[in-house]
Amino acid sequence: MSRFQFRFWFVCLAGLFAISSAVTCQADEPGFTSLFDGASLAGWKANEHPESWKVVDGAIVCHGDRSHLFYVGDDPTHPADFKDFHFKAEVMTKPGANSGIFFHTAWQKDGWPAKGYEMQVNNSQGDPVRTGSIYHFVKNFEPPAKDDTWFTQELIVKGKTIRVIVDGKTLFEYVEPAGVTGAAPGGGGDHRLASGTFALQAHDPGSEVHFRNIRVKRLP
Repeated sequence: MSRFQFRFWFVCLAGLFAISSAVTCQADEPGFTSLFDGASLAGWKANEHPESWKVVDGAIVCHGDRSHLFYVGDDPTHPADFKDFHFKAEVMTKPGANSGIFFHTAWQKDGWPAKGYEMQVNNSQGDPVRTGSIYHFVKNFEPPAKDDTWFTQELIVKGKTIRVIVDGKTLFEYVEPAGVTGAAPGGGGDHRLASGTFALQAHDPGSEVHFRNIRVKRLP
């Protein structure tokens, strides 16, 4: 067998293995629905600076000026809406990167999302609030994952409880207090549990973060 033939068959077998692994993963997660097809931004909508988003090697990559990528679904007459759910995504941060995953949020054309909560994605950037934190409300100062390495970030919302899990380890459970106004400390907005969609954050030109295998399971 020539070197060219060997490389050809190696690439083919690697591709088949990847497909098999993906099928196995889906079979092990009954009830989960994929929010990202691995090839395009179908179902997602960027607001300001849409050029900050692209798909590379099966992952959504944010790198550029501030922008937020909202999951809008495939039916414009019925906006994506989630209340109680189990969300999972594989994430990789580049050194010095800051990002976030918003939930119970809603589309807006520019600015930082004013509705819902943000689960922080940041393992080494200057902001000391690290991955898994619920920004403004629960602060984690120890990075639970490393840059340049894929890690799994999970979020379970049930009633008034938020649970954050990174690489299978529960970081905390936060119970939203009764009677919250929704205003973040030091600012406004409507940051409280209700229902809404998800949004990924491109924070600044110095930050690059990759997201893949994004899926969600609605909870009864």
